[in-house]
Amino acid sequence: MNFIGGELLFSKFIRNSTLQEITNELDESRIPQHVAIIMDGNGRWAQKRHLPRIAGHKTALTTVKEITKAANNIGIKVLTLYTFSTENWKRPKKEVEFLMSLPITFFDTFVPELIENNIRVNAIGELDALPSETLTAVKHAIAQTKHCTGMILNFAINYGGRDELIATVKKVATKVSKNELSIDEINEKVISDTLMTNSLKELANPDLLIRTSGEQRISNFLLWQLAYSEFVFSDILWPDYTPENLFENIIEYQKRDRRFGGLKKG
Repeated sequence: MNFIGGELLFSKFIRNSTLQEITNELDESRIPQHVAIIMDGNGRWAQKRHLPRIAGHKTALTTVKEITKAANNIGIKVLTLYTFSTENWKRPKKEVEFLMSLPITFFDTFVPELIENNIRVNAIGELDALPSETLTAVKHAIAQTKHCTGMILNFAINYGGRDELIATVKKVATKVSKNELSIDEINEKVISDTLMTNSLKELANPDLLIRTSGEQRISNFLLWQLAYSEFVFSDILWPDYTPENLFENIIEYQKRDRRFGGLKKG
C-alpha cells in the first residue's frame, strides 16, 4: 500500500472511531423525532477555496446524502431540509438555474439508496412555481418512495414561512365564507391541519432546528412549527457538516429541558 492510500485508510479509520464514540454518547430514548436543518454556508465554503458559488452547492449534495443516512440510522423519523426559499429567487440567474437543476441530479442518483434504506421523500413549498423539469424530478422521487415506511426526508423547496401562513389564512377564510367553518371553531388544530406540513401529522413540528455556518436566525422557515423547537447553531459550513457534527448537535439538544411553557416535574 502506498503512503497516500495508507493515509486515507488511516484517516477513515480515525473518523469511524470518532463517529462510534459520539454515537455511544447519544441517549437512544431521547432521539428527536423531527429534525429540521437550515443548510447554510455553501457559497462561503466555495469562496474560501476560490471556487464559484455553485461548487459549494454541488458539494452540498454529498453532505445531504451522508446526513440523511446518518439521521435514518439513529431513528429520526422526519428530516426536513431547507433547500430553496422563496427569497432565493433574488440570487443571480445562473446560480438559481443551477440550484433548480440539483434536484434532478440528486434524485436520479440517490433514490435507489433511499428505497434501500426505506426512506420516503416528501416536499413542501410552492412547488407548482418550480421549473417543469425540477417539479417532475421531485414528484417522481415522491412517487418512487411512497411505499417506504421509514424516515421521511422532507424537502422545503420554494418555501417561505410567511407565504405558508398567508395561504393558510386564505384557506381558512374561504371555509368561513362558505359556512364550512365558524370563526369560533378556528383553533391551533385547524391551523396546523391547513399548513403545508399537515401530511406529517403529529410529527409536523420539529423537536430540533439546526442551522449551519454560524448564522443565528430562522430566515422565514417554519414560523408556526418552530414555536417550541430547540435551536442549535453550528459554526460548520454545510459542505463540511458531518454525521459527527449532527450527533454532537443532538447531544446538545438532549442536555436541554423542554418544558413547553410549563414547569419541570418533580
